Amino acid sequence: MKKSILVLLLSIITLTAVNAQKIEMKKVFGGYTFSQNDKMLTLNQMQEVVKDNKQAFELVKSAKTNQTWGMVLGASGGALVGYPIGTAIGGGDPKWVLAGVGAALIVATIPIIKGFNRKTKEAVELYNADMPNKTSYYKPTLNLNFKGSSMSLSMNF
Repeated sequence: MKKSILVLLLSIITLTAVNAQKIEMKKVFGGYTFSQNDKMLTLNQMQEVVKDNKQAFELVKSAKTNQTWGMVLGASGGALVGYPIGTAIGGGDPKWVLAGVGAALIVATIPIIKGFNRKTKEAVELYNADMPNKTSYYKPTLNLNFKGSSMSLSMNF
């Protein structure tokens, strides 16, 4: 009984160690989406996944900063553009200078978001290059089989 528990434990440990998966990138409008094991990754999750690869970790950290600045500047620019438009629709006297400043903020956001996309893509490429090639091709499954009064454990690749 002790041997079978030991074999089961070793199999599970081996399965999780061997089954480290690469991060997959998919190009979408405005950037990329990232997934691992068919599960979508947020930027925080991706940072946790790549933490063992120092270069990739630093790139994701820097990309998060770019994303934050891009969101702040983009939202501010959108508000500054939207306010005069709303005032004009409501029949008031719009201050178009605000719309111009908002448009400038939105334009300033474009290179920041491009930097975010470039850094996350580079981080994923670095992380994936550091992974062994074999692990992405096979997905072992662990089966527990019962037949009569006997039990067996099999791992299929």
